[in-house]
Amino acid sequence: MDIDLIGIAKNNNETRSAAVAFMSYNTMENLLKPDFFNTSTDTIKTMMSTVISVTLLKTTNTKLTKPVNFTLKHIREFDPDGSLSCVYWSISKWIVNGCSVLKTNSSYTVCSCVHLSTFALIMQTSRPSESDSELDVLNLVCVIVGLVFFSLALLTFALCQWSPGVNNVARINLCVSLLLAHLLFLLTQQFLSLIRPHQVLCAVISGVLHFLFLSGFVWMFIEAVLLFICVKNLSQISSKRRVVLRSGFLCVIGYTVALVVVAVSAGVDPKGYGSEKCWIKMDKGFIWSFQGPVCVILALNMILFIYIIISLTSTLKNLNAEVSHMKRTKNMTFKTLAQFVVLGCSWILGFWKELEILFLILNSQQGTFMFLVYCVFNNEVRHQYRQSTRKSSLTYFILKG
Repeated sequence: MDIDLIGIAKNNNETRSAAVAFMSYNTMENLLKPDFFNTSTDTIKTMMSTVISVTLLKTTNTKLTKPVNFTLKHIREFDPDGSLSCVYWSISKWIVNGCSVLKTNSSYTVCSCVHLSTFALIMQTSRPSESDSELDVLNLVCVIVGLVFFSLALLTFALCQWSPGVNNVARINLCVSLLLAHLLFLLTQQFLSLIRPHQVLCAVISGVLHFLFLSGFVWMFIEAVLLFICVKNLSQISSKRRVVLRSGFLCVIGYTVALVVVAVSAGVDPKGYGSEKCWIKMDKGFIWSFQGPVCVILALNMILFIYIIISLTSTLKNLNAEVSHMKRTKNMTFKTLAQFVVLGCSWILGFWKELEILFLILNSQQGTFMFLVYCVFNNEVRHQYRQSTRKSSLTYFILKG
């Protein structure tokens, strides 16, 4: 706080001295709510600072010789599109008369007032439009559908008897990571009003989400590498390669990389977790602890994906006219194209605001594409399904007879 105590003391004829008392109330916003700030426009009001009180002690003349300036630290994530107001409490409401914002950034705001009182910083943001509400509903439906297909894919992986040459470890762990990530994110957003007041819980949830989504991307990269090897050889992975790509080794990579990134991020800036949406905070560049690894993985996956397409195109041209071989290779081509979404390449659409709806639909349906590619259109799974159907029919007729 910057206050002219010397000028105030000169105006205090009795003692020729002045003292100021400064108090901060950590939970006062629950009583003096930001909704008590009446404005002409209908906006969402958020308390951005703790409530503070400033008074002059043993001073008969409390008139300020200069405006008092004080710096308030933001207790919540700042919305660049929001409007900040330095306010003070008057009887039953927050008002701005005599107070103004001198300067602000993502972390703090400097207020200036011509009198002393109980102060706070309130941010106003526009209410969501009807289109935003429809987008939220679409997001909710898409995520729920994606969760259902993630579960169906995992159930298929668990129940089917796979041949020894098939390695599903990347697909299973990719399903698990994204299933848990989307489920936790969905529950957090649905109960955000209950979680948000508990800052520690909100920060822990954002850290867990950071880990789950990052591990999902690492498993996307592992799946891309396995697909690359499979397409390159157009056969089962050789025994030598299989030793290198053992399940335990892949699990160490899949989860350790994400864990290290989250641990380093939390060590560098523990306050970077726990935004208004219980996600990573956007200020101070902390969001790059997520976007950085994701961009690297997406770039690598795109390179592998393009190489796979080129390899398959070349293979199709050089193949003999064997129907079974041709059919198998075309099937491989279809699966590879579907991998564009499975490998997370569709996340690139998130860089364009105009493609927001397409981005939302495709990335929430990774579980759907995985179920289609690895289960519905998988000959081994379909063969086992037909066998189980025949056995069920035979059992029914025997019991019926």
